[in-house]
Amino acid sequence: MKNKLIKLIQSREVQVAVIGLGYVGLPLAVGFAEKGIRVIGLDTDSNKIASIATAKETIVGIQPERIVNVSSGTAPSLTFTTDYDALTKVDVAIICVPTPLKDEIEPDLSFVELAAKEISKRLHDGMLIVLESTTYPGTTEELLLDLFESSESSNDSLKLGRNYFLSFSPERIDPGRTDYTIKNTPKIVGGVTTDCTEVSTELYEVLVDSVVQVSSPKAAEMVKLLENTYRSVNIGLANEFALICDALEIDVWEVIEAASSKPFGYTPFYPGPGLGGHCIPVDPQYLAWKMKQLELDTKFINLATEINQSMCEHVISKVVEALNRKGKNLTGAKILVLGVAYKNDVADIRESPGIRLIDHLMKSRALVSYHDTFVPQIKVDERSLDSLELTGQLLSSVDCVVITTAHSYYPIDLIVDESSIIVDTRNATSKYSGSPGNVIKL
Repeated sequence: MKNKLIKLIQSREVQVAVIGLGYVGLPLAVGFAEKGIRVIGLDTDSNKIASIATAKETIVGIQPERIVNVSSGTAPSLTFTTDYDALTKVDVAIICVPTPLKDEIEPDLSFVELAAKEISKRLHDGMLIVLESTTYPGTTEELLLDLFESSESSNDSLKLGRNYFLSFSPERIDPGRTDYTIKNTPKIVGGVTTDCTEVSTELYEVLVDSVVQVSSPKAAEMVKLLENTYRSVNIGLANEFALICDALEIDVWEVIEAASSKPFGYTPFYPGPGLGGHCIPVDPQYLAWKMKQLELDTKFINLATEINQSMCEHVISKVVEALNRKGKNLTGAKILVLGVAYKNDVADIRESPGIRLIDHLMKSRALVSYHDTFVPQIKVDERSLDSLELTGQLLSSVDCVVITTAHSYYPIDLIVDESSIIVDTRNATSKYSGSPGNVIKL
């Protein structure tokens, strides 16, 4: 079955199902379809399917015309469905569903488990299953493999590594980035058996320039967690330096820029109002939770998390400082937040520090509005807010402007000139043509 599946892949006759059509799954589905492979995009959200099928779904990095090109015509290479029965006809199923955290900071693998159960009902000879959703080390073998090999869900004649194949391959997408894409970002692959790794490698080599094999799914799962824990810890260090520099009345941005001149032994990370996106705030917690089960204390992860989560309160203290300069209180103050996407020039609001800040400010009874061209509407504590047009009149009408996302389209000179006072959490005002005297930085 291994050789047969490899031949199907090499001849582009393989049929692939991508389960979960979000920031990870849709680009993957479109990418394989553009290589001439028949792809079924499967998502349980019928509204999302309808939106994607009409090329209205906004996914970072996927232009609508790319979706149209592979999903239209008499013989489209990409089709969509909400029906798991489509898996009976495919050779490969790639799981790209969300893996959020529960309120108790515990992994929520309900979406992965649901997809795996549906696959297990339709597991057949010659099938490859790849999990791409970020999770704790051991998930592929402890959850998926156990499920596939249970007496209730698996045909006794199907043997792992001989009749079907199972691997983990972590996604490495950075939303909004154009220099590194799926194609030129090396793909990590770890199979439960060497044959599983070999088949998975053949599949991804159709799409990416380089595949890096590791010894097991557990090692592949750990790779993704190391990458994002590295970023979380170093951002936590940058945030702590921001707090230290603030106490010492030193410009942390000047310090970071000067330190960056060293050509070795230093990589710059930058402070901000808190972590956002799905990966960096969430992935280290998956590892911390897993280690807690083994009675191991993840000190670096816990400390970085504590510092990063405290930055929202630090920003609020800066807003209070700014308002005090004008003789105003936070209660009833008009505050304009610029940017609710978690990073610049994207529409992604997952774990957004800007939205978190708005929520805290509202609970302090401030009158909060926001602007973000990428995000026309948000919901904060069951209250809907619309993005306001960024004008000089708007800027001059509020008591304080808080820059939480440094979108490249911001007219910095206008913002500085028209605002009475600004709290800049991203050093965006460094682009101002003059010497602003109304800016408070982290």
